[in-house]
Amino acid sequence: MTRIGLISDTHGYLDENVFIHFKNCDEIWHAGDFGNIELATQLAGQSGLPLKGVYGNIDGNDIRTVYPEQLVFTCEELKVMMRHIGGSPPKYNPETRKELAIHQPQLFVSGHSHILKVIYDDKISCLHMNPGAAGKQGWHKVRTIITFAIDGKDMKDCKVIELGKR
Repeated sequence: MTRIGLISDTHGYLDENVFIHFKNCDEIWHAGDFGNIELATQLAGQSGLPLKGVYGNIDGNDIRTVYPEQLVFTCEELKVMMRHIGGSPPKYNPETRKELAIHQPQLFVSGHSHILKVIYDDKISCLHMNPGAAGKQGWHKVRTIITFAIDGKDMKDCKVIELGKR
């Protein structure tokens, strides 16, 4: 079983409580808009966990030279696709719709909207997760992250964590 800490849209702000909530995780996934490379370095370094991530629309070259626009990988027996801007079921943006058809993941992770969503898309047999926004920039009212586990092909133990008001 692999326990995941999912975060997005930090915009250069990293709440220290993230480390408490991610302490039992095996990996951290960041769905874009880190804000700066120092935040990524702190997130990986202080947690001591592997960090997977994609760049977001506000990220500069410091992030874009380290993190790609899209990641497709396997965690345990589960195919995962991650992009910062993707939309959500059933309204994916055109590029994401194309990539979902090509890669056929069982889990699609995105950020960007600052709206926490965990939605199963029956049409493509894929769970969509957006952890909302953990940073203080944007229109969201509450900062959020998600933890969950991947056990073989199964996703379980999904927990939404509120970090407090923006």
